[in-house]
Amino acid sequence: MDESIREFDYDVAIIGGGSAGYAAARTTAAAGLKTAVVEGGAKVGGLCILRGCMPTKALLWASEVLHLSQRASIWGVLPRDVGFDFEKVMARKDAMVEEFASYRRQQLNDGRFVLVRANAVFTDPHTLQLDNGSSLTARHFIIATGSKVAPVPLPGLNTIGYMTSDIALQRRALPKSLLVLGGGAVAVEFAQFFARLGVQVVLIQRSHHILRDFDTDAASVLEGVFQREGICLATDTRLLDCRIEGGLKVIGFERQSKRVECAAEEILFALGRIPAIESLGLESAGVRVESGRVWTNDGMQTSASHIWAAGDCTGRHEIVHIAIQQAEIAAHNILHPNKPRTIDDRLLVSVVFTEPQVATVGLTEKAALAGGISFLTASYPFNDHGKSLIMEARDGFVKLLACPATGEILGGCCVGPLGGELIHEIVVAMHQRLTVHTLASIPHYHPTLAEIWTYPAEELASAIPLKSRGNE
Repeated sequence: MDESIREFDYDVAIIGGGSAGYAAARTTAAAGLKTAVVEGGAKVGGLCILRGCMPTKALLWASEVLHLSQRASIWGVLPRDVGFDFEKVMARKDAMVEEFASYRRQQLNDGRFVLVRANAVFTDPHTLQLDNGSSLTARHFIIATGSKVAPVPLPGLNTIGYMTSDIALQRRALPKSLLVLGGGAVAVEFAQFFARLGVQVVLIQRSHHILRDFDTDAASVLEGVFQREGICLATDTRLLDCRIEGGLKVIGFERQSKRVECAAEEILFALGRIPAIESLGLESAGVRVESGRVWTNDGMQTSASHIWAAGDCTGRHEIVHIAIQQAEIAAHNILHPNKPRTIDDRLLVSVVFTEPQVATVGLTEKAALAGGISFLTASYPFNDHGKSLIMEARDGFVKLLACPATGEILGGCCVGPLGGELIHEIVVAMHQRLTVHTLASIPHYHPTLAEIWTYPAEELASAIPLKSRGNE
């Protein structure tokens, strides 16, 4: 049958009701397309709200308040009997998650589109079979099913037991000791959270440094802080085996050609997530899967021309604002096929909410060198900056990368206090393609954390000849 004249139940069906799915639905529904969101999870809200961004940052902020209180004597403040109630810490996190989730449920049920509570599988390119016994058809689809915890690398872990980040968020009692497997954002955030609440933490990482996607200078700052706070780091390792001995869980690994064993009451498996797509029947829809992810072009279109994908299931970047942007691009391209939009990874932002926070936008030195991209760089430390000294936030630095020919800002890195907030000054600058000359000339109030960006900008501006660029 000619699909252009075939009647469908919906103009657009979106599989997944998380941040990407909701962003796509509100966009297509606002344009007048008959839209359905199919969500089969036990709870509605998506990873960010239920098990990701919001609950983890609520916990991290609690541990930061505790850490500041314990150090209050630095500023002449003398608190008495500073402690914490772990059940109350978790209860506040739960209350905040429910507040965010209830608002998302309200948005999904406000009548702009149809919410279908069922799991779905493609039976042909335009049909979804639902596990409630019904089916639906649509002219277009957007896959936004998110991700799930990656399989464990040691089969024995399933026998001795371990926590994932999902399980860790549901604990009501602290372990006395913890082995963290992994060195990415999830691993380091949970490691510091538990350590600041008095848990003995050992972090075991495969790469030479934690946060392997960041520049080494950034990772090294956080490694130094972790060691100062009593977190034991074992990097450049290879996991070998695991067992239970004396009531503790033991991990054996190789490091510097030697076998090492570490034991703890609990293990946190934090070696990443993978796209949640295995049960969708994508082969029946003609959707190509590549390296375990839904392949898309830069317009978020899959190999099936009427199907798009957005968010973690595409395996590009597991970041919620990127998922939303991808979903809006997919929806736009369904609505305006003659005026397609594409994703711009030039402004990719990454933030790790440890303390100090680690944040980047655009190019890192590591990526620039790997890609053969010419750049100049300059940095400035927080231990020589007025406002951070007032705050006793002496760890870290800011760094800029600039084009040697024009001075255009190519990337920025902030390791330090409120780094996730401060990086957005460089996001804005890069969005407008500003040069270091312009950034250096913009007035910054003193004393503020933000003015630290002017120092590397001034250094680079003095090294790069100023060229006429319109209004700059």
